[in-house]
Amino acid sequence: MIVPIGPIHPALKEPARLKLKTKGERVISAEIDLGFVHRGIERIMEGKPWQKGIYLSERVCGICSYVHTQTFAETFEKISGVQAPLRAQYLRVITNELDRIQSHLLANSTFFKSVEHETLFMYMLKMREPIMDAIELLTGNRVNMGWNIVGGVRMDAKDEHLQKIHEIILKLEKEFDTYYGMYAEGPFLRLRSNKVGRMSKKEAIEGRAVGPIGRGSGIKKDYRKSHHTYKDNFDFKVIWRKDGDNFARNMNRFDEIPESIKILKQAIENIPSGDTRIPVEIGRGYGEWINEAPRGEVRYMVETNGNLIKNISIRTPSIMNIDCCARYMLNDAMTVSDAIATYASVDPCIACAERVIVTNEKNEKIKIYL
Repeated sequence: MIVPIGPIHPALKEPARLKLKTKGERVISAEIDLGFVHRGIERIMEGKPWQKGIYLSERVCGICSYVHTQTFAETFEKISGVQAPLRAQYLRVITNELDRIQSHLLANSTFFKSVEHETLFMYMLKMREPIMDAIELLTGNRVNMGWNIVGGVRMDAKDEHLQKIHEIILKLEKEFDTYYGMYAEGPFLRLRSNKVGRMSKKEAIEGRAVGPIGRGSGIKKDYRKSHHTYKDNFDFKVIWRKDGDNFARNMNRFDEIPESIKILKQAIENIPSGDTRIPVEIGRGYGEWINEAPRGEVRYMVETNGNLIKNISIRTPSIMNIDCCARYMLNDAMTVSDAIATYASVDPCIACAERVIVTNEKNEKIKIYL
């Protein structure tokens, strides 16, 4: 029997269609169909100056929109042979880690809602709200921040604002253990996630899983460790687990939050003085840049003919993780409800997975790349 779920369904936060092949309640295999919210952002960027391109890049993803503008800006800085001032790099780190915390809390809240633990679902959103306030205090906006430019960040941060952000993260640190323990030690949630949706390290490597999804299956890869700002200035651990189940993926996100708090403390306490932006003459050529988004690897591949974007390709983490979910995690799920919870544990972002529509000279759609 085929059980269709979606594309519009209360269990899904964005449009996708899950097709579950079942035998009784057990899920034998699964397919995930995409293609319901294509916007063609990469094609729209072609021929635009970087000022319009970075505006569009922030709209690739609604939850982790910030990292796209940073990656876009750093790609152009690489092509142009420059680096943002050190103070701007620290401000980017602060914003990136605040964004990572709110994304992880939101991802886990979605999982808790999928297993009908509404209390913990609401507690996650309660913890997330002060972090969103901190982002707004720093950048002026909660989601689409307009914070990065090629050559730095748009404005400086006042010391009193950084101090307030420091107070917010200290408060989060104090209350975090309580809610962490509700999941880590709670029998109901452990029953619904432990040994459910398993993916081995070998399968994660074959499926090219990234971010907390790959690290939850034993892949010890975090692109912050190779980023020049992080590796030269900050001390933190790469969090990983080996069990590869729903519990491991959610706990991996939980365990990354204290590491983000550690980075934030270092950044706020040691932020240097100086400029926050420099003028940049955009170079001509090709460049690639990778950052660690909350969900994993974000890669920008850009070719410019000066100030204009000639070609651009954006690789986002969700498409690999969604594919891994369909190929490995959903196979042999005990129940349909376990399949829904497993899909939620992957924290799929459909908006960032669906970016490109390729057309011919008559502007007729000929192929979709996901």
